[in-house]
Amino acid sequence: MRRRDFTKAIVGAVTAWPLAARAQETRHIGVLMNVAPEHPEGQPYVAAFQQALQQLCWTEGCNMRIDIRWGENDVDRDRKYAAELVALAPDVILAAGTLSVTALQRASRTLPIVIVEVSDPVGAGLVERLDRPGGSTTGFMIFEYSLSGKWVELLKQVAPNVRRAAVIRDAANPAGTAQFGAIRATASSLGVDVSPIDIRDAGDIEHAIANLARSPNTGLVVTPSAASSAHIAQIVTLAARYKLPAVYSDRFVAESDGLISYGPERIDQFDMPPATSIASSRARSPPISQSRRRPNSSW
Repeated sequence: MRRRDFTKAIVGAVTAWPLAARAQETRHIGVLMNVAPEHPEGQPYVAAFQQALQQLCWTEGCNMRIDIRWGENDVDRDRKYAAELVALAPDVILAAGTLSVTALQRASRTLPIVIVEVSDPVGAGLVERLDRPGGSTTGFMIFEYSLSGKWVELLKQVAPNVRRAAVIRDAANPAGTAQFGAIRATASSLGVDVSPIDIRDAGDIEHAIANLARSPNTGLVVTPSAASSAHIAQIVTLAARYKLPAVYSDRFVAESDGLISYGPERIDQFDMPPATSIASSRARSPPISQSRRRPNSSW
């Protein structure tokens, strides 16, 4: 099922639900975010989600209650807040990021979960299949792996002399392997040799980028993951220090001193489609949909 068809079906179900019935019912929604409250994209994402719910006649403090927790892509925080949210017994939870979803599934296998900001829900073991997720989890993938090849294409465009590129990835994330495969396939056609930098800690990142900078005509591709997000400020600083052209997946990085970014508009994942899924959730799991709208490119 295509994303817009799924959305139309959900919107139709919500529209057909009598307004009087919706007004009498109070929905309780949990939200587990994968960033900090002060993150450049944290509050805007939550605001977009709340606004979309209001468009469906769900208003916080009137017929809806929302409890938000900020996991910050930290395993211990995610576990703590997942347990807190499950204990509050909401009707459904919106979960951003693989770590958030994993923590919630460990805390409850029956509570409906709508996922966003996840690259590989099957590879991460969150759902059985994209067309039939199984269990009580469904939602939206952040992008198709073929998009990953665009990062090295952009790198070659902004730095035509680049002959080799390092790919910063999280080796523990199944999406990291698939992204690297797509990047390597595109890089080969462009005459660029690629090698991975597996993120472990800040010291490893600094050592790897410093070594990388010793070779001429070298660039950097930073793939999205919880690990790269945790170290993104350091990566941007090191790329600038060593004058390495670098491509990122998130707009906010390019707007905060990173060179260039390309990827989906992540705020779309918190807008109308997940809101309609939340508003009409009844412990079933329709197909996982892929984010295809409005790719961003920012300098």
